[in-house]
Amino acid sequence: QVQLVESGGGLVQAGGSLRLSCAASGRTFSSYDMGWFRQAPGKEREFVAAISGSGRLTYYADSVKGRFTISRDNAKNTLYLQMNSLKPEDTAVYYCAVRTKDYGLASPVSYDYWGQGTQVTVSS
Repeated sequence: QVQLVESGGGLVQAGGSLRLSCAASGRTFSSYDMGWFRQAPGKEREFVAAISGSGRLTYYADSVKGRFTISRDNAKNTLYLQMNSLKPEDTAVYYCAVRTKDYGLASPVSYDYWGQGTQVTVSS
C-alpha cells in the first residue's frame, strides 16, 4: 500500500505562485514514476505533469509548460509541483499519484494510488 498526502494549496492572485508537496509512504518511493493531475468542477481529471523515479525525466501538459515545475526528493519521499504565473484557469483540486501501469503517462488509469487532493484557487 501507498499513502499520499498533498499540501500547499490555497488562494492566490493571478500571476502568483504556489508550491505543492506530496508526502509518500508505504513503498520504495524512488522505484515509481509519479504524476500530478487536477480536476476542476464539472470537468474530468486532467494530467498536469509527471516525473520518472530517478527524477531525471519530466513531462508536462502543454497548458502548464514553462510555468510549472515538477520535482522530487527521494531521500524525503516527497514530490513537488512549483506553480508560477498562475492563471484563473489553473483553479482546481490537485492530486498526486503513483504510476503502476503503462497506459501512458498522461492517462489517469496508469496510476493506482492517489492522494486526497489539495485545492488551488486563482483569483483574477
